[in-house]
Amino acid sequence: MHVKVMSMHADDIHAEPAPEEPLPGDEPPDEETVSEDHLAEENLTDVNRAVPAEDEIGGPPSGTYRLQLRGTPEGRFGFAEAAALAPYLSSLGVSHVYLSPILQAAPGSAHGYDVVDHSRLADELGGSEAFGAMAARFRAHGLKVLVDLVPNHMAVPVPHDLSLPLAAVLAEGPGSPFAKWFDVDWEAGGGRIVPPDEGEPNYRRFFDIDGLIGLRQEDPEVFERTHALLLNLVEEGLVHGLRVDHPDGLADPRGYLRRLADAAPDAWLLVEKITEGAERLPPDWPCAGTTGYDSLGMIGGLFVDPAGEKPLTEYYVALTGGPRDFDEVERDARVHVASHGLKPEIDRLVRVLRRVVGEQKPGLERALVELLVAMPVYRAYVVPGEDAPQQAVDVLDEAARRARAHLPEELHPDLETVVDLALGRGERTDAEFIVRFQQTSAPLAAKGVEDTAFYRWNRMAALNEVGGAPGRFSVSAEEFHSHCIRLARDWPLTMTTLSTHDTKREEDVRAWLAVLSELPGEWADEVERWRTWGAVPSPLEPDLEYLLWQTLVGAWPLTPGRLEEFLVKAMREAKTRTSWLDADLAYEEAVLEYARGVLADPDLVTDMTSFVGRLAPYARVNTLGQKLVQLAMPGVPDVYQGCELTGLSLVDPDNRRPVDYGRRREHLFRLDTGRLPKEVDDEKLLVTSRTLRLRRSHPEWFGPGAGHEPIASRGPAAEHVIGFARGDAVALATRLPVGLERRGGWDRTRVDVRRQGWRDVLTGCTHMGPILDAARVFEHLPVALLVPREMNR
Repeated sequence: MHVKVMSMHADDIHAEPAPEEPLPGDEPPDEETVSEDHLAEENLTDVNRAVPAEDEIGGPPSGTYRLQLRGTPEGRFGFAEAAALAPYLSSLGVSHVYLSPILQAAPGSAHGYDVVDHSRLADELGGSEAFGAMAARFRAHGLKVLVDLVPNHMAVPVPHDLSLPLAAVLAEGPGSPFAKWFDVDWEAGGGRIVPPDEGEPNYRRFFDIDGLIGLRQEDPEVFERTHALLLNLVEEGLVHGLRVDHPDGLADPRGYLRRLADAAPDAWLLVEKITEGAERLPPDWPCAGTTGYDSLGMIGGLFVDPAGEKPLTEYYVALTGGPRDFDEVERDARVHVASHGLKPEIDRLVRVLRRVVGEQKPGLERALVELLVAMPVYRAYVVPGEDAPQQAVDVLDEAARRARAHLPEELHPDLETVVDLALGRGERTDAEFIVRFQQTSAPLAAKGVEDTAFYRWNRMAALNEVGGAPGRFSVSAEEFHSHCIRLARDWPLTMTTLSTHDTKREEDVRAWLAVLSELPGEWADEVERWRTWGAVPSPLEPDLEYLLWQTLVGAWPLTPGRLEEFLVKAMREAKTRTSWLDADLAYEEAVLEYARGVLADPDLVTDMTSFVGRLAPYARVNTLGQKLVQLAMPGVPDVYQGCELTGLSLVDPDNRRPVDYGRRREHLFRLDTGRLPKEVDDEKLLVTSRTLRLRRSHPEWFGPGAGHEPIASRGPAAEHVIGFARGDAVALATRLPVGLERRGGWDRTRVDVRRQGWRDVLTGCTHMGPILDAARVFEHLPVALLVPREMNR
């Protein structure tokens, strides 16, 4: 897109000023040369090699590709299907294939997180023979394997004897040798496990799912029996990394990770840990980092215009009657989940509290619930017998501060008592209370916020993302660079991501929605016209209706089936008019009928299509920009299946649909044989493959020990450039493209790349430097990935 930009004040400087910046009014010097574009020989140079060199195979992780394995007859994708992708994934440039769980799961499992047998690989995926063949094929193409590990829980299958440990405990009770496996409240069940079909489950669940029972990984025997197969695969060199699912459910995440690291000292260990706000991963966890949700929010926020916050908030409040702030919605949702879906876990913790204090004290119990509701993060990390770390003390102090506002003053001493118990302070400490408080606060955060509040407050749906903060509207360049500098220093092999199997919408849905932050008035006008288009008034709750219009624009075009599936999940997760446990089918059908009517109205569809077309050039900038930023920043980038092209799927199960890999192979072949990109899909694939290959070829630029240095821009449109150096490479991206166009384009904006002699890996264009004209850098693409070139080339 060729954009025209108006001027900005000369004091608007991002990072250090360029020393060779021309004075205002000077004509730009002849400071760069541009080669012919996209020459075939350019695209097949060393940094763009499609097959890894021998010395690259043994290097640190440089990029991953997530595959969702599935053993069901419809959409089956097992070990053999994964193996067939080896040449393509190697050519794409990743170092690791990142697999969803591989152990034997419950019948009909579409995801593998409901394990029934830890001693064998899933038959439906092909079993051990197919897994070995897949690993060998990956190895032949220079690929390693990262596997999703599920230590927190296993399935309660039907029939129950599909899980031998569970069947034994159901038959023998606490006297079974397998009783230590499961986190069971034996007293509440009268000395037996109460399965879901017989009443209120008396075991710790994964969130509020009755069909998943909590495991006691703190027991060495349980750890050994549930990990033996995977650790053997690591020892045999068939698996090279482990991604730990939901560590916050464990009694002692640090202790678990230490045991895992001791058992697999050379494996790349990652944790699916959701951090909130300023929260940091505990520094004493022996792992490489998280699965990247912290970076997802930082990257996405770069492409949201802070100027859009006020008008979009005002329109949201006027349209829905909802609150201006997210905090109130979050608290209400947490309270709802505590008193409904997670009530068994809350009740169990209350019983522990009664045992500790020796009596039933309603004030103390109310203070406990308020403290849980007020937790600012998923959980604190306190180990019984150890002094609580300062980070845990700070978390509980902040939770107590919030809780006091909802308790009468006479209960404040009770609140302090609960805080001391949770931190293990004072004379009266109890190990079970310390642990169970943490194991209860984590699912309350997940279910109350991500799976409830995120569906109740849709001021800007792009912000309602896993690990995100709907109340934080945008991210400044300075905030982003600070985040990257910290990752490079503390967690260089952490993962980064833009889409996962758990995200509420894929990356490019958010890229389209981010454009609305730059067009708030135009967007409000469109919504008002659409919602009053027909004679039939909308039966939807106002917030759901606003989410409907955002979803249509962000994921356009949508089939009726996909839209209906999303709306059912959205309204049931919100738990306001209907829910999974208490469905209002009449309301749901009215909602779906209205949605069908929208998609069946040809004039309305034409109007929406026109508006989406208006957004397209700006969404392209966001799509390519956020992808380059994610791929080039510190950490190891993951590409979720299919998202090397435009990713417009919604929440699961939509994002687990089969991927057309034939189309992706064809597009990559075209690019690798020197053809020009024809569309955004081609451009995104170009950015993805060239950046991944560059990372693989140059671990010294992107791997451990490499830094992150902000690149300075100066001039009228400096705020529209986000740039940074990784070793000898420089990544540059355009941001806030609507505002850039309003300014009149780049207008002599300069980028200081600090040295002379550059080649853009994406286009083949050469640039002299060290001061580059932004208009020339972004002449062909809104992104650039620069590497040094020989000056006499």
